[in-house]
Amino acid sequence: MIAWSSAFEIGIPVIDKQHQRIIEYINRVEQLKCESSNREQTSEILAMLVDYTLSHFEFEEALMEEAGYRELEEHQLTHRAFVQQLESLHARFKSGEPIASKLAQMLMHWLLEHIKEDDSSYAPIVKENILGQEPDYHLNWVQQMSQRIFRH
Repeated sequence: MIAWSSAFEIGIPVIDKQHQRIIEYINRVEQLKCESSNREQTSEILAMLVDYTLSHFEFEEALMEEAGYRELEEHQLTHRAFVQQLESLHARFKSGEPIASKLAQMLMHWLLEHIKEDDSSYAPIVKENILGQEPDYHLNWVQQMSQRIFRH
């Protein structure tokens, strides 16, 4: 289990909150594993984690595109590779393999590295080109994209 820390923040509040929620899901998977809960409950949490992570990636990519981030395609490739790995592990779990802990550990490691390396690289561009706009523009954009992308 990992506690959220300001060291994980990239300085974009909406993204930091999304990262925090992903960590909460990962911690919940770990907690269920420790409690020896049933696979159905763990599977539900994993499904929510996968869904939320995919939505986060879509939101993050839209944010980078709106900001004019030049490395967007490279970042998208990183996301796609991770999604393939995530979906493969989730499918293995659903087929009966006991990999919930491995999946949670892989997610945590990947997320923290991704925040430190990849997400930190686009943060200055977003801060300058979106957060630096009029407050109404920023808030409206975030609201519209959040409503369009996130289901829950």
